[in-house]
Amino acid sequence: MLIEQETVPAKVASRQAPEVSVVLPCLNEADTVGACVRAAQRAMQENGILGEVIVADNGSSDGSPDLAQRHGARVVHVSPRGYGSALMGGIAEARGRYVIIGDADESYDFAEIPAFIEKLRDGFELVQGCRLPAGGGKILPGAMPGLHRWWGNPMFSLLTRWWFHAPIHDVYCGMRGFTRELYDRLGQRCTGMEFATEMILKSARYGVRIAEVPITLHPDGRKTHPPHLRTFRDGWRTLRFFLMYTPRWLFLEPGKLLVLLGVIGFALALPALTVRGVEFGLNTLLFASLAILCGCQAILFAIATKTFAVREGLVPADERLDRLFQNFTLERGVLLGGSALILGLVLLGVAVLQWWKADFGHLNYDVTTRWVISGATLTAWGFQAILWSFFISILRMPRK
Repeated sequence: MLIEQETVPAKVASRQAPEVSVVLPCLNEADTVGACVRAAQRAMQENGILGEVIVADNGSSDGSPDLAQRHGARVVHVSPRGYGSALMGGIAEARGRYVIIGDADESYDFAEIPAFIEKLRDGFELVQGCRLPAGGGKILPGAMPGLHRWWGNPMFSLLTRWWFHAPIHDVYCGMRGFTRELYDRLGQRCTGMEFATEMILKSARYGVRIAEVPITLHPDGRKTHPPHLRTFRDGWRTLRFFLMYTPRWLFLEPGKLLVLLGVIGFALALPALTVRGVEFGLNTLLFASLAILCGCQAILFAIATKTFAVREGLVPADERLDRLFQNFTLERGVLLGGSALILGLVLLGVAVLQWWKADFGHLNYDVTTRWVISGATLTAWGFQAILWSFFISILRMPRK
């Protein structure tokens, strides 16, 4: 009798398009999936929300799909493995204008669904749950490992606010709501656990209206197997994804710093200056040359990566990049690189000429090596610039 009452929302939704679709990814969650389905149904029923519950099963072998179906959920079987794959499969079948996702392990209280719906109805496109006290959330004893609570989650959430300007304090929270229109617009690609962070980073990049709702995190209710999360593996995957998604901090800023240090090194070492008893000689010049070449390479990688990301729709168009390409054409890049290449070859030629004048014998290496390092640096940089000018132009070629 209890089950019949709890499945009313699903039956109603089958006759009329639901406003809300609750999607629960599932992989061997027999201990908890039934309770999560009932809790989501109850929250919608008690608050007059027309909705459906979809369980996206990712290959369970413990009878989870049958349990979910008996409790009134619509079960979608998703073959490709991965947290993101399961959610993609479930969301693809969702009929609601709004989608709520949450884990099927009883760690989230689905009675808090109305708070998410209220924000979505107010015009926010993405509503992120927050379990951390920094955002008003609450973590019950034993619900989150200390390393996650005090270091991993706050650190990655800080990077999310700093690098991507997303107004959230809990980047890892798996309970969130969003409009179906936003999901279709974002074009999610990550099939693993990065799916959740990809949604936040893309939304922030595209200027989506994002809200945060404080929630309470409960201890995992599963007894038959441990959580799927792996601290260090998943932490590295998050950092890797963050870096790949921000060419500025992966390539551009380190590249600018290296070029600056290289230029300073050249300014001190080329004239062999001594500053407060410290002599800047040939070794400094070599280090400076290395810094300039590596720094320029990093900057060029930043431009190429951002160009590719914009073309693929991973990030929105950037006015700064547009202005750069208005002034920096293939021809100008080749001209600049060719000029540096020729100048570098001239400096190398001077060194060879000095060697020739010495009958290919002993040279004053303190002098000639400065010509060689400077010439080699300019030659290498010019060659890089020519190749990268063509490469960037190929990336920017119009296509259908």
